[in-house]
Amino acid sequence: MPGITDNGVRLLPAAERTAVPWKNGGGVTRDIAASPPDAGTDDFVWRVSLAEVEGDGPFSAFPEVDRTLTMAEGAGMELTLGGEQRTVDERYVPQDFRGDVPTDCHLIDGPVVNFNVMWRRGAGTPPAVAVVRGRLTITGRVLVVALDEQGADFADVTLNHYDAALMDSTTGRAALHARGRTAVVTFH
Repeated sequence: MPGITDNGVRLLPAAERTAVPWKNGGGVTRDIAASPPDAGTDDFVWRVSLAEVEGDGPFSAFPEVDRTLTMAEGAGMELTLGGEQRTVDERYVPQDFRGDVPTDCHLIDGPVVNFNVMWRRGAGTPPAVAVVRGRLTITGRVLVVALDEQGADFADVTLNHYDAALMDSTTGRAALHARGRTAVVTFH
């Protein structure tokens, strides 16, 4: 069971995540956090995960859901989103698109790992997604995920590759030292 720090930050270690098949069976994902915490793929308000894409094929459809995808590993993908082409070949750059638009993926040169943030339309303000390095003070309701091997320190805890921490408080405040690329997802 992940621990909670003195300032209310819940640790979410990568080693405790289980790989589960995609909704369409075309790959695997590892859930990091969701609201509500026990939500499935059809009833979340928001959901954050890491998806392992090992071959070409369609993405799962998520009706009434928007998403931000950030490639964390690999050479990239050629996506076809409702007939429009989009190249995703730069790591750590968030890409927004609708989860209910048919999306097909062609890998450029081997497997990729995508950091995904999804939220249900009409359920409030969408979360803000940024990838950062350096030192900053984090406030509010925030999920921090170390996206590379250099890791990060957050709320006096070291986050290794793909470890995460959730500060689930509107009054929370903690220091972040992102030694490597680190995702900061802010919930409003």
